[in-house]
Amino acid sequence: MPLRKGWRAPACAALALALLALTGCSTSQLVARGASPLVEQGMVAMNRETDLELARASIPANLKMIEALLLADPQNSGYRVEAAMGFYGYALGFVEPTDPERAAALYRRARDHGLIALERAGLPAAALAGDLGRLDEALGKLDARAVPALFWTASAWAKYIELHLDDPARLDELPRVERMMRRVLALDETYYYGGAHLFFGVYYGARAPMFGGDYVRAARHFDRAAAIGHGRMLLVEVYRARYLLRQTGDRQAFHAVLQRVLDAPEGADPDLNLANALARKEAAALLAKEEELF
Repeated sequence: MPLRKGWRAPACAALALALLALTGCSTSQLVARGASPLVEQGMVAMNRETDLELARASIPANLKMIEALLLADPQNSGYRVEAAMGFYGYALGFVEPTDPERAAALYRRARDHGLIALERAGLPAAALAGDLGRLDEALGKLDARAVPALFWTASAWAKYIELHLDDPARLDELPRVERMMRRVLALDETYYYGGAHLFFGVYYGARAPMFGGDYVRAARHFDRAAAIGHGRMLLVEVYRARYLLRQTGDRQAFHAVLQRVLDAPEGADPDLNLANALARKEAAALLAKEEELF
């Protein structure tokens, strides 16, 4: 469309600057927000990766890119959730097996990114630090838009606690994490292939009944996660074996479940390529230790 007569470049620039001021956005914020589609596609590409070594080497640079974008746009909840998910996944898949101490620091970092997103979603830090009744009230006000932040924050926080079981202060935080994940179940039980059900499968399966475990409830949650994901999320079965079947001493089922993971066809869901490659790796490691585990 041709410019109207009298419309000059200086006037155009002045208007652009005025609009920029009105929106409250700096140039760096606009650039950061404009990168959102690339960040999202980058996550998709990483989730579809089948080469574990390539993924391990690539993820740190992607995470630092997200944190660079957050320096420009600190209140960007989408990037906060991406950071929480990314640091959690990197720690779980590539760091914890060999360096639990470093993994704990990464889980804490993931949790802290998630907490900022949750505060933006309407869950004040004071509610998380206060009594459980106040937390329940605050969680009850959240809607489905808060599910991603709730899920990844709670997931990272739970792993941080798991790596500090000898610290009573960390154990005291577990009821808060449980309530956050129950809110995910209430708002959208299907989020991330039924990930909240997977959480509770581990939560009830990893402990003996005298310490709050419940094997029946654990099995139901694992079954529900498997049903929601149509059996495509192999980590459900790996965790069923690791946290439930090992605890109940069912060696035959333990072996059969892990063997099915190893025999599962690759590429059934491209968006789970990386997660399933990691699941196969863990299944093989558990089978290699079967004698000592039982």
